[in-house]
Amino acid sequence: MKTKKWLIGITILALLIGISIAWNDQGNENIKKIHFPTAGASGPLYSVGAALTHMWNQEIPGMRAAEESSPGGIFNIRMVADGEAEISIAVAGDIYQAMHGEGAFEGENISNLRAVAGLYLNPNQVVVSDASGIQTLQDMKGKRIAIASAGSSVYGECKTHLAAAGILFPQDIKAEYITLTDGQDMITNGRLDGAWVMAGVPASSVAQALTTGAKLLDIDRSLIQRIQEKYPWHVPYIIPKGSYANQDKEIHTTAVKMILFTRNDIDEETIYEMTKKLWNYIEHGKNIPAPLKGLTVKDGVTGLDNIPLHPGAERYYKEIGAL
Repeated sequence: MKTKKWLIGITILALLIGISIAWNDQGNENIKKIHFPTAGASGPLYSVGAALTHMWNQEIPGMRAAEESSPGGIFNIRMVADGEAEISIAVAGDIYQAMHGEGAFEGENISNLRAVAGLYLNPNQVVVSDASGIQTLQDMKGKRIAIASAGSSVYGECKTHLAAAGILFPQDIKAEYITLTDGQDMITNGRLDGAWVMAGVPASSVAQALTTGAKLLDIDRSLIQRIQEKYPWHVPYIIPKGSYANQDKEIHTTAVKMILFTRNDIDEETIYEMTKKLWNYIEHGKNIPAPLKGLTVKDGVTGLDNIPLHPGAERYYKEIGAL
């Protein structure tokens, strides 16, 4: 009986709190609700989103920003475009293709996306087990490869690179729709031959794999050049020797710039304040996520691949002389 009364009391309290929050929001026209889809909750992109939403909530009066996990970049683009979120992060190439109806967005022509800031280069890291015998991307044909979820930037990058290597994707591989983080034990016990990772160096999942019988795959420079010719937002990237334990040589790969983006109908003043606080945080804040460390405002306006800036962000960059 006491338990039943306790449960009823908790239920009533929860309802009263919900009503109170709703009433306060309704009475305050200055509340700015921002939904920020990121990627998997165990990945670095989620930590970036969590840090930024916390900072905006602290620094901008009336801001109620919240990060949430998601399948990744392609999914994030559709959420923002459809009005289900207000801001997110994706690789420049995915945003460009969305706005031009190419790739995963063929025929869609999503025209309402706008850049807030160019951020960091996100390198592709191809992890393969020593037992797999994989020496080149072409060797991945018929192998069991973790490619993350459909709709993620990882999935898209894996498709782009394997297609350039002459592999039909995903038909020519045994695809596992999981991340390397989720598949660590499978790499170790031989049930997974490799995994595609897109994360800053060093990535914890890669570091762990390289201590349990795996290595990073070097991508052929001629293949990198072919990818650049078709998808110019890719840049050559070198993972320096010794970035990971047991990595005794530099690794050649590609990287794509990450873009913080929004929608064209989001209030100019809101995006102006978010952009201003973003760069103040990156340059002077504490506990900055590793991928954001060392960035400068100039990074915010370069490598955008003709993705137009939101007027609020553009106003800030012009105000400080970055444009």
